[in-house]
Amino acid sequence: MLNSLHMIKFKTTLYEIKGRIILRLPAEASAKLPTRSQVMAEGTVNNAPFKSPLEPDGKLSHWFEPDKALLKAAHAVAGDTVEVTLQAVKDWVEPEVPTDLKQAIAADPATRALWPEITPLARWEWIRWTRSTLNPDTRAHRIEVAISKMNAGERRPCCWNRNWCTDPTVSKSGILLDPHKV
Repeated sequence: MLNSLHMIKFKTTLYEIKGRIILRLPAEASAKLPTRSQVMAEGTVNNAPFKSPLEPDGKLSHWFEPDKALLKAAHAVAGDTVEVTLQAVKDWVEPEVPTDLKQAIAADPATRALWPEITPLARWEWIRWTRSTLNPDTRAHRIEVAISKMNAGERRPCCWNRNWCTDPTVSKSGILLDPHKV
């Protein structure tokens, strides 16, 4: 249930970056969130409800990619200005685990046992850390390291900048691409 006392309201333009529609929070709206790192939020886009993690943009703000159903319900396309109301929530949605990481977890009994015991936020962080490269060798190495660390009892990845954008298809060096320069 949304708490109107903690609601953040703003208007923003939907941008397309490399074929993906991105909703980027204005800096002043993002500053009202509890962290510059990934945060789970729920709210509305043009009165259409959503619940999604907000990814850091690497510039002290956040963004997310509205799915097709949300865009349809919001009657919105790239280039439209939308009205957004959101708030941070503690109840994280379960992440979709990439196939390569899912296979590595399934193949290792200790990690397979730990994975359901860690929080959804921790699972999101392992995914963000492993996916934050386009280099397949680096990604494979990160998955090996993740399995090793979880086997050592580490429940969350350490020693990386959680404020960076970790989706390399829409970012460079941890910074969300500028839609006006793509």
